[in-house]
Amino acid sequence: MLLVVAYSRVARRTLRNACRAHEGTVVRRFGRAALLADTEFGAFQALRLRERHGSDVQIERTRPLNPYSAVPAPVREAAAAYESEAHPNTPYERFAAGTDHPSAERMKAREL
Repeated sequence: MLLVVAYSRVARRTLRNACRAHEGTVVRRFGRAALLADTEFGAFQALRLRERHGSDVQIERTRPLNPYSAVPAPVREAAAAYESEAHPNTPYERFAAGTDHPSAERMKAREL
């Protein structure tokens, strides 16, 4: 997918108009950003915006996250345990203290 982010008001308006005109190419809209299909036409639309608005438009190529191949098992297990066991107002650091779950500091320091 192609992530297109519009930083100026004019670029946001052009992005919004392009998304309305080419709904089949839009995977999802986020206000000042949109995910476009990873097709030549999606790239064409993204590059058109970049040509028109220059650095007010940022384009990034993204790929879906496969948690089973990209995320270590302890991190997946910690996320599942935290969401199912912790009170909604309990910070993760307090939840993970004294358990085998990875600390927030450790997870922040490691790349996927």
